[in-house]
Amino acid sequence: MPLNQKRSECPISCSLDIWGDKWSLLIIRDLINHKKCTYGDFLKSGEGIATNILASRLQLLEENELIEKLNHPESKAKVLYQLTYKGIDLLPILVEIHLWAEKYFDIPKDLKERLKAVKKDKETAVRTLMKDLKKDLDSSKEKE
Repeated sequence: MPLNQKRSECPISCSLDIWGDKWSLLIIRDLINHKKCTYGDFLKSGEGIATNILASRLQLLEENELIEKLNHPESKAKVLYQLTYKGIDLLPILVEIHLWAEKYFDIPKDLKERLKAVKKDKETAVRTLMKDLKKDLDSSKEKE
């Protein structure tokens, strides 16, 4: 939903209008894990997003300034997508979703291992992850 259109003044409703569907959060997840991605990278994700839905979600996330496009260093026909500071600020929400899912679902062992550090000191782990993501964003902005 574009920035100007709101169903209500409820902060949860307004937020969910932007990133509340599963595809948007999975795109954000992929960008957190891989820093920068191409359209093709998202299509290869295990969940199998349809190309029309991917295009729609990327446009919505870009219009709402959660992601931005960059020129691809190797191909003029491709673009890279990366999170903005606003998008990076969703990291604590994704961490909470991971912790909730670990409690109620079987999750891969490697993810379970990574969550151990988060559970020991969530605040520090989240702060460190966000700092790293913002540092990567700052360095990519310096290159522009």
